[in-house]
Amino acid sequence: MKYTAIDLFCGAGGLSAGLEMAGFTVLAGNDLFKAAGETFSRTHPHAKFIDCPVQELSVESIMEQTGLKKGELTVLVGGPPCQAYSVYNHQRSMFDARATLFKEYLRIVDGLRPEWIVMENVTGIFSIGGGEAVRAIKAELAAIGYAVEEKVLKAEEYGVPQERRRVVFIGNRVGVPISHPTPTHGPDAIPFVTIREAISDLPALKNGEDRGDVPYATPPTSNFQRTLRGNSTKVANHAAPRLGKINVARLDHIPSGGSWRDIPIDLLPAGMKRAKRSDHTKRYGRMTWDGLSCTVLTKCDIHWGAYIHPEQDRAISVREAARLQSFPDSFEFAGSKTEQYVQVGNAVPPLLGKAIGDHLLGLIAKTRQKVAA
Repeated sequence: MKYTAIDLFCGAGGLSAGLEMAGFTVLAGNDLFKAAGETFSRTHPHAKFIDCPVQELSVESIMEQTGLKKGELTVLVGGPPCQAYSVYNHQRSMFDARATLFKEYLRIVDGLRPEWIVMENVTGIFSIGGGEAVRAIKAELAAIGYAVEEKVLKAEEYGVPQERRRVVFIGNRVGVPISHPTPTHGPDAIPFVTIREAISDLPALKNGEDRGDVPYATPPTSNFQRTLRGNSTKVANHAAPRLGKINVARLDHIPSGGSWRDIPIDLLPAGMKRAKRSDHTKRYGRMTWDGLSCTVLTKCDIHWGAYIHPEQDRAISVREAARLQSFPDSFEFAGSKTEQYVQVGNAVPPLLGKAIGDHLLGLIAKTRQKVAA
C-alpha cells in the first residue's frame, strides 16, 4: 500500500527525507525560500515543489498538482517558521504575524482531510502567550475532528549527533490512540552518535577554504558515515566560512572542549571582557570528538555557539553542519553559503524524521487493523 505525505514549510526537505527513509512517498513540498526549493527539487525528484507563500496556497491547487482527492492523503506534515516561538526571540508574541502561520497549516488540514498530521516546532512554543499557541493548535484541530498529542523529542535519542529539542505534534481523525517514537539511543540503549562518528571522514580544510566537490578523506569508519554516504564517492558543500584575523588569533588559545574562557582577555570581544564566567557557555566553543554537537543553528557563528572544528582552526563547514543534522551526503544544498547554512539549521534532522515516519507506519497499521475488523 502506498503511504503518501505532503510537507508544508518544507525548507530543504529534512522531514521529507526522513519520511522517505521510512517508506512514505512525498508528493509535494511548499515553501517560499527559493534556494531551499531548489534543494528540495534536486533531492525529491518525484515530488512537486510549490513555490508560493502558504497564505496563497489553495487546497484545490494541491489536489490538482498531486492528483489527490479529499481524504486520500496519509499524512500532512509541517513546521511553521519558529522565530516567533523561539526563546531567543525576546519580542515574541501571539501578535507576531509569523505566530499565526500555523492557522494556514490548519486551513489546509481541513481542506485535504489527511488521515494523520504531524506538526513540529521549537520548545519555546510552550511558553508563548502562556501556552496560547499550543492550546489554539489543539483546540482548532479538535474542532475539525482531529485528536492530537504533543511531546518534546530529543534528536540525539534517535541517532542524530546533536543536542536538539523539537516539539512534535501527532494527530489523526481515525480514532487511533496517539503516541510518539520510543528513543533508540542513550545510556541504556545504543550509544549516542559522536562528532567523530559523524564527520571524521571528511577532508581537512583551512579557514575559508572551498575546494568544490572533494573525495572523502578516509573510508567510512562508523555506521553513521556508511548510512549518510550511501553510494556517494565525493562530497559537496564542504566549504569553511572565512574567519577574520582576530578570530583566527582567538582559535589558537581554545583546546578541544574549551571556549571563550580560554581566550586571553585582551583578545576577547569588547562586550565579553566583563562577562561572568558562567555566561555565554557555548560561545567560541571547540567541539570534542567524543561528544555531541550543540544545536545547529541557521548561522554556525563561533561567536554564538560551539561551532569550532575539534582539531582544525576554523568553523565547521556546511557539509559538517549537515552531517550533524544527519542529512545524507546526496543532499547538495543550493544558493549562497549563507543560504545553505540557513537550510541546514532550519531543518528537522532526517533521522529524527525517519523515527517519526517509522512510528507513524506502526500506528497506521493499527488503523488498518481497526478498519478490517
